[in-house]
Amino acid sequence: MFKGNKKSLPVRYCKTCNKPMSWRKKWEKCWNEVLYCSERCRRQRSAQHKDDAQNAERNQ
Repeated sequence: MFKGNKKSLPVRYCKTCNKPMSWRKKWEKCWNEVLYCSERCRRQRSAQHKDDAQNAERNQ
C-alpha cells in the first residue's frame, strides 16, 4: 500500500500528447498496458491511425 511521497511513484508519458501520468492504485494490475492519459487521447490516437492507413492506401 502506498503511503508517502508521490515523487517516488513511476511515471509514464501519454503516447498522444506526451503528458506525464503517475502510477495510480487502479492501474496496479495493468500498469504495463496503460498508454494514454485519457479516453480523449485514446480516441484521437485511433483516429490518427485510421487516417494514416487511408492516406497510405490512396498513395499506392
